[in-house]
Amino acid sequence: MMRIDIITVVPGLLDGPFSHSILKRAEEKGLATVKVHNLRDYATGKQKQVDDYAFGGGAGMVMMIEPIAKCIQELQSERDYDEIIYLTPDGSTFNQNMANELSLKGNLMMLCGHYKGVDERVRQRFITKEISIGDFVLSGGELAAAVLADAIIRLIPGVLNDETSALTDSFQDGLLAPPVFTRPAEYEGMKVPEILLSGHQAKIEDWRFEQSVRRTQERRPDLMDRKDF
Repeated sequence: MMRIDIITVVPGLLDGPFSHSILKRAEEKGLATVKVHNLRDYATGKQKQVDDYAFGGGAGMVMMIEPIAKCIQELQSERDYDEIIYLTPDGSTFNQNMANELSLKGNLMMLCGHYKGVDERVRQRFITKEISIGDFVLSGGELAAAVLADAIIRLIPGVLNDETSALTDSFQDGLLAPPVFTRPAEYEGMKVPEILLSGHQAKIEDWRFEQSVRRTQERRPDLMDRKDF
C-alpha cells in the first residue's frame, strides 16, 4: 500500500478530495491511504502558533521551523519516506513523468506551504523534492497536494477499473489524448467518425495516433519539440 502523509495548517481543505471518487476507492481496495496532519497539533503555547514575522522585515508571515520539524521527525520515527515533498511556486513544475515516478514509491510526505512560505532551514534540512503545479500562486499548498495525490494514486495498478485507461491519458506518451466519442452515433447532424464504428482496431489506433499528433501540434506545439517520430 502506498501511504501519503500531508502536513497542513488548514486540514479542512483536504476533507473533500480524499473522501470521494478514485481516491476513496483506492483506500477501500487497500492500495493507497492518505493521512492529513494538522501542523497546529505540533505547536506549543496557548495560541498554537505556527508562523511568525520574517527576519529583516517585509509583508507576510513565515511558517516556523519548530512545529514542522517536530511533525516530520515524529512521522520519520514511524516509517521511512521515499520523498519529503514541499509544495511551493518555485519548485519543479509537476508533469506526467513525475507522477509516474512517484507512483512507484511506497511512502510520501507532503508539506503544504502557507503564508509567505516556510523557514528556509526546513527546506535545507528535511525536504527532498520541491514541486509546483504551475506558474501561479495559491493561498496554500493544500490544493496542490490534492492534485499530486490524485495524479499519483490513479496510476497505481488496480486503482482504476480499467488498468489500461491511465496508459492512454494525455502526456503519457508526450502527446495530448485524441478526441473521444460515445453514444449516440449521431446528434443533431454531428456524426461520430466512421473509422471508430468500423471495428478495425489497427486502423482505429492509427487514426487515434494521427489525431493525437494533430491536437498536440494545434494546442501544445511546445510538446512537439520534445518528440522524435
